Amino acid sequence: MPYAGIVLAGGAARRLSGVDKPALPVGGKPLLARALAALAGAHPVIVVGPERPGFGDVVWTRESSPGTGPVAALAAGLALVRTEFVVVLAGDLAGVRKSTVDRLLAGIGTASGAVLVDASGERQWLLGAWRAEALRSALPETVENASLRRTLGGLEIVEVPEEPGESDDIDTPEDLDRLS
Repeated sequence: MPYAGIVLAGGAARRLSGVDKPALPVGGKPLLARALAALAGAHPVIVVGPERPGFGDVVWTRESSPGTGPVAALAAGLALVRTEFVVVLAGDLAGVRKSTVDRLLAGIGTASGAVLVDASGERQWLLGAWRAEALRSALPETVENASLRRTLGGLEIVEVPEEPGESDDIDTPEDLDRLS
């Protein structure tokens, strides 16, 4: 099934002293490169965040007001999507794989989307496959600083259980130490 990919890669990384989190190497590979590898079947691949050299054939875009949260970033990326399906990933995922994306896409069925559910039962909102129109219809009138959980939580969602490590992300120096 043809699908687009959106990687949200513009956060401030406050808990990591403001470093460029998607450029952090984990296992010798920048986090952003891991997300892009997981989206190997997507076209186009849209990265929402500041343009970074060395990441190949991606489309770069920004929120109209950078730094106003994941819903604003999602809206910016979604504006460039022309496919029926889109996979949305955070730019700080250390454990995401192409097989993760394949399972999410296969899980959608007739629902609005499919999200990965971690081992503790939490939905990973930035690790999902969606019908693009469902996402568009869920966007609030004001996307800046809107809650992602509130925006997407009302959609019909299939929960896809994670395989070990798929939802691992880097939020703190301890996460980086543990996953590097």
